[in-house]
Amino acid sequence: MTETVRTHEDAVAAVLAQVERDHLLEAVCGLVDRSSPTGAERQAAEWLVDHLAAAGVDSTLQVIDDAQANAIGVLRGPDDGESVLLYAPLDTYTTGDASLDIPFAGPRMREDMLPRATVYDDLIIGLGASNPKGHAACVLVAVEAMARAGIDLPVNVVAAFGAGGMPSFAIDGVGVPGRMNTGHGVGASFLLERGFATDHAIIAKPGWTVSHEEVGLTWVDVEVPGEHSYVGSRHRMPYRNAASAAARVIEVLEAWCEEYAVRHEAGTMRPQGVVSSVHGGFERLAASTTALVRVRLDVRMTPEQTAPAVVREVRAALAPLEAEFGAPLVVRQVASVPGTRTDPAARIVRSAVAAWESVAGQPHELVLANSGATDANMIRMRGIPTARVGMPKIAQGPNGRAVDFTLGMNAVDLKEAKRLVEVLVRTVVGLEEEPLR
Repeated sequence: MTETVRTHEDAVAAVLAQVERDHLLEAVCGLVDRSSPTGAERQAAEWLVDHLAAAGVDSTLQVIDDAQANAIGVLRGPDDGESVLLYAPLDTYTTGDASLDIPFAGPRMREDMLPRATVYDDLIIGLGASNPKGHAACVLVAVEAMARAGIDLPVNVVAAFGAGGMPSFAIDGVGVPGRMNTGHGVGASFLLERGFATDHAIIAKPGWTVSHEEVGLTWVDVEVPGEHSYVGSRHRMPYRNAASAAARVIEVLEAWCEEYAVRHEAGTMRPQGVVSSVHGGFERLAASTTALVRVRLDVRMTPEQTAPAVVREVRAALAPLEAEFGAPLVVRQVASVPGTRTDPAARIVRSAVAAWESVAGQPHELVLANSGATDANMIRMRGIPTARVGMPKIAQGPNGRAVDFTLGMNAVDLKEAKRLVEVLVRTVVGLEEEPLR
């Protein structure tokens, strides 16, 4: 064993000696128990700042507004040395409020959909327990352990926990009234613009692998026209039902999304698309047809694509329907985040892969056909080489319960969390100081 390797292993061992199950349990439960829907993450950020400060970490609450904030902790490495960002978002996919989540997230609220942690041995259930809060907890525990161990860090470490990481617009009744720029990486962007840009970055998000590239997204609205009319006059007046036309639009788009994904597959990415919502008509007037139905879809895209090109593809796919309907369809972009890529030879990626292999005990293999987007895109857009690492989804819920999408987001295994902490620590320790090219 070389002197450098022995030094690394000694440093890792010193840090891991500071990581106990109770630390992870407290971190996950503390975050889950603090509601943080998109646009209202400040309560969780404040808890993190206090927790970091208690561990002797230089901590800052970076306020965005009355309801939104980032939490930041800094560990000093070499004077004028390089820096690495350990990042995780704080906001949850759903809100934990039945009046906002039901019936669209399910027929009823379940324990895993509530901002309240329930512990089953090593399994913790609660809103966001895996994504993002279990991953944020791992960043917190890793940084606190490095602080307590007092090792000589090869780089300056910035731990950051961001507001607005989910692909979400503002939620009525949540956050600051009238504030629209929530979600879609607003916290990560604010973090990097206001004093905390680094040389390297790691984002902790689900998936037991190391990723160096991610899809972006384009949200597209399709406006389907019809005639506003009355059921009693259907047989006497011009009749064009926007609701039935929208059904045809959805049918075409769902089929198109499947071939689109295959056609644009690149590297480790296969960009998917879905029709996410339909809006139109007077619910109070079931007797009336509507003059407009809006169909919204999320289309993922690789770094080789652009949002305008995606919109043109959607428009071309729907063009035959315009002749069928005898009316034009309006297709427009309503949100966009580009896909991004880091060179797999970048030091942060190589260090993360080496760390993963040490913990997994096997060679790392790329996971293909990915279509998840994260704040890693916001970080890479600032020119910061970024690797993504995370935990696997739990295999089984409490009492043998099957794992659906919702439970996969809202449950974390502490044994897996400890493995991720080790990957994070090894990645940082493995970043030997050398000049950036």
